Amino acid sequence: MIHSLFILNPLGDVLIEKHYRGHIQRTICETFWDELGRGTPENISPVFNTPKYVLVHISRDSLFYLAVLDGEAPPLMVVELLHRIADTFEHYFERVNESILRENFVSVYQLLDEMLDNGIPFTTEPNELVEMIPPPTLVKKVMGGITGSSSVNADLPAGTLTNTPWRKTGVRYATNEVYFDIIEHVDASVDPNGIVTSSEISGEVQSLCKLSGMPDLSLIFSNPHILDDVSFHRCVRISRWEQSKVISFVPPDGSFKLMNYRVKGQLQMPIYVKPQVSFHNGNGKVSVMVGLKNTQGKVVEDTKITIQFPKSVTTANLTSPIGTVSFDDSTKTCRWTIGKIPKDKTPMLEGSVQLQSGVTTPDSMPVISADFKIVMFTVSGLKVDSLSVHNEKYKPYKGVRSVTKAGKFYART
Repeated sequence: MIHSLFILNPLGDVLIEKHYRGHIQRTICETFWDELGRGTPENISPVFNTPKYVLVHISRDSLFYLAVLDGEAPPLMVVELLHRIADTFEHYFERVNESILRENFVSVYQLLDEMLDNGIPFTTEPNELVEMIPPPTLVKKVMGGITGSSSVNADLPAGTLTNTPWRKTGVRYATNEVYFDIIEHVDASVDPNGIVTSSEISGEVQSLCKLSGMPDLSLIFSNPHILDDVSFHRCVRISRWEQSKVISFVPPDGSFKLMNYRVKGQLQMPIYVKPQVSFHNGNGKVSVMVGLKNTQGKVVEDTKITIQFPKSVTTANLTSPIGTVSFDDSTKTCRWTIGKIPKDKTPMLEGSVQLQSGVTTPDSMPVISADFKIVMFTVSGLKVDSLSVHNEKYKPYKGVRSVTKAGKFYART
């Protein structure tokens, strides 16, 4: 499926290259870089053709993961595989950047060897990989440099030959506990009057499982009918979900992503953004109002408003009594950092902008994007109704948290 895999930094330098079906020249990356130069990583297609190959890419943590295909393959599966590779690096190294990859070249190539066999996904479960390739430590690096021994475990993971290869056998904890995090990202487009014209929620359920033995869990939502385009971890019994909307599974040990989902349709937004921008005779007036709308009393924090002005804007004089305001002359970007939105005051940004000499009105209107976070709140209203544990006699501690974050939240002017 995958002929070669490249990982590039923001400057286009190749940090990692792995060839599974013969060697491909690095010049293939120049084709990708030329395509990237026509837009931003978010705007260009993740899949495009060359005369001989198909290129599939994702962008994560300012790095580009580029897969080169020499034949037909499901593009979404390749995209998911690239995300799984990036997630595995985060699982091993906690954070991923250029310096981290350079410091852990050996571990990175060992993981790529185990995760794909002849370019086909093979072992992609983090718990299995950790048993085969222990996470790097300073002591292991020093010992490996002195002895030259491999850090790859010669024995297969304990659960490989069972019907639950994602969970190792013989797990024991003094305190049994399981936690679930419901994380939702809100994508919305808002008109100048603050009315939502389109909206969608993309969510995921992350889990941290520290349970002894071989527990069998059943998770039930109070309103599962709102979920669309659901995808599960391989441990979930799909037939049980399709029949009764119950998530039944034997969980992996440790952290893992249980599911992804989407919620479509007209939804109540937690905040409103009302922009008013006008231009006349080379000058412009800007007014942006941000306020609470449907938060069920929860605090909206980490609020930031970004206004991308057209290139014809030369200077901006924008102020707000709440938060801090900055303007970047090189990028024509205004950043308004509000933080927590107060319940007794409505944050407002006001001021004026100056256009270039001879320009009365700009070619395009400013683009406004919003960023925020709400803890213990879901826009979709998704809630866990019950969680039961079978096959084990203990009663574990259970916890559920939720957080809503802004995804692509734009306001038109």
